[in-house]
Amino acid sequence: MDAAKHLKRSFVGTLMAVLIALCAIAAATFAWYVYQTGAHTTRVHMAAGAGASLQIANQYDGAYSSAAVLDAFTGTLNPVSTNRIENGFQKVVGFTNGTENQSLLVASLFGPSDASDYYKTTLYIKTNGGATQVYVSDIGFEDSDPESPISTAIRVGFVAHAPGKNQPATGEYIFAINGESNPQAEYNTATGEEGYVLDSTRTDGTTLPFAPYTDENFCVYDTQQGVTALKSGSVPLFTVEGDGAGGYGYAVELEVYIWLEGCDRDCTQNLSSKTLRNLALSFAGFSA
Repeated sequence: MDAAKHLKRSFVGTLMAVLIALCAIAAATFAWYVYQTGAHTTRVHMAAGAGASLQIANQYDGAYSSAAVLDAFTGTLNPVSTNRIENGFQKVVGFTNGTENQSLLVASLFGPSDASDYYKTTLYIKTNGGATQVYVSDIGFEDSDPESPISTAIRVGFVAHAPGKNQPATGEYIFAINGESNPQAEYNTATGEEGYVLDSTRTDGTTLPFAPYTDENFCVYDTQQGVTALKSGSVPLFTVEGDGAGGYGYAVELEVYIWLEGCDRDCTQNLSSKTLRNLALSFAGFSA
């Protein structure tokens, strides 16, 4: 009798594995997610006593203030991967059977992603002070399900441009927003290992090591005192300055990207249908 029960359990487990595999093939992606960015805000801060202010807007010639609402994104975020935003993103379009110590199916064939696979918006920041370095001071978030935290696989990327309208890019920065782990984390590509992402210069699934920035690379903004301080690892995104006569100078265009890093071991099926309830970006200025 015990043997029969064991056989039945084994059969059911095998059947479920086959169904999961078929679903994965049909989806042709790591997982499907829905992400809403409505009513999420972006704020800028300036150190007290600097005699200047930072202002932000959603358009270069738009209305500037100390906060802006991120453009809404209503749809599905499909896991994509890149080591360089300007080279674009790729997503999985095919799977093969996993080998020993791998998932049942592993990603093996990749292709270009669509713009709808990830979130993109643009912000503009300006100041009326002297040369001011602008840092990320916080990336706040709230998961819809703490037991399956989608934030563990999300990346926030910034592409900064030279001051002025329609200027070339000067640098890009990719941040992981949650250092915790998804309880069901499992590496899911056929090559590479955890800490690798797709090589954006290749289309054959080649991966390479990539370490995103973390909160260790933020600056520290004291909301009570209005003072900006730097950590040893603080990384400035760009420098902006006023017109030299107390007025606001040229604004800096900052592209903002939000995506699910498909090569992150935290990007697994249990995150399907999970969302970030809230996401807020904060920047602070530091006058050298």
